Amino acid sequence: MFKSIAMLAGVMMLFGATAAHADATIPTKDIAGAKDSALLKRYDGSFIVSYERLAFTDFKVPLSKLERVEGDARDRMNNRIYKPKQELEVEGARTRIAYLLPAERSPLEVLRNYQDVVKAAGGEVLFTCKGEECGGAPDRSSDGGGGNMSLMMYFFHAGQLKDADFSNGKCALASGLDDQRFFSAKIPQAGGDAYVTVQTFVVKDTLYCKAFNERTVALVHVVEPKPREQKMVVVKADEMARNIASTGRVALYGVFFDTNKADLKPESNPTLTEIAGLLKGDPKLAVLIVGHTDNQGAYDYNLDLSRRRAEAVVKALTTSFQADSKRLRAAGVGMLAPAASNDAEDGRAKNRRVEVVKLN
Repeated sequence: MFKSIAMLAGVMMLFGATAAHADATIPTKDIAGAKDSALLKRYDGSFIVSYERLAFTDFKVPLSKLERVEGDARDRMNNRIYKPKQELEVEGARTRIAYLLPAERSPLEVLRNYQDVVKAAGGEVLFTCKGEECGGAPDRSSDGGGGNMSLMMYFFHAGQLKDADFSNGKCALASGLDDQRFFSAKIPQAGGDAYVTVQTFVVKDTLYCKAFNERTVALVHVVEPKPREQKMVVVKADEMARNIASTGRVALYGVFFDTNKADLKPESNPTLTEIAGLLKGDPKLAVLIVGHTDNQGAYDYNLDLSRRRAEAVVKALTTSFQADSKRLRAAGVGMLAPAASNDAEDGRAKNRRVEVVKLN
């Protein structure tokens, strides 16, 4: 008796929770704040259902099919990781747009139209694939765990979307899919090449997103060449000393590396000069140089990357800035000590840092 009542209550709670959410609806206008990229216009009659723009970030462009990584490497959703053997890492202003296409438009037709726009702009298609030829799970979007990564998961996971659950944007990018098509390309610009990826597919859903069922979605990424704004002020040696005296540590954002690499960029030199000045000003001070990462990538990989970056800083300080190696130790903690939430790029940027920690 009690078991039946409990089961009935559970069903009613589930119904109440889901009933509060509105199902997807066919849009008649773009979502607020969204607009086309100047480089890649929309297919006529389509509407923007998901939109995100970052003024500066990094982005990986696949140039070959996704292939399973050796071993049992897993992503954040416990999916087996798939990566292309050939990819291009680029930086710039990144725009991500998801369009819902008019009825009776196939993924191939839409993809061909986007390719025509790229070629008309003097661009070049770098890689193209369809269905299983793209690698990974051909029927999955950005959502789900415990299986194989999909092509869309190469770019982002459902949990990283700003779109609300059951919204048009979430339905477009987190439902099942079919007839997947994809290409990556570059378009020459005055400040360097811009890079675009276009993924088209048919939505497969019969529940909250059923309004989109059998409709084509176009997921477009555009990365425009743009110099990074130098907004991080170089922390001077005396300010480092004050922070270390009061808190035992100081976080530095003026140490720069290429994405997924431990090679110091030349623009790191002003901050390295100040660290050397800190050590010179207090001959008894010994410090840890601690590397930190955001949560993008595998746990063990980030630990190793942060350690190698810290070691690169120590090496530069001792070989190029005459610092005493006996007063320096390197350590990497990966994503273990975030300074901000990793849910958005501005938070992830705060987590990618080097800290100087008092040792003695």
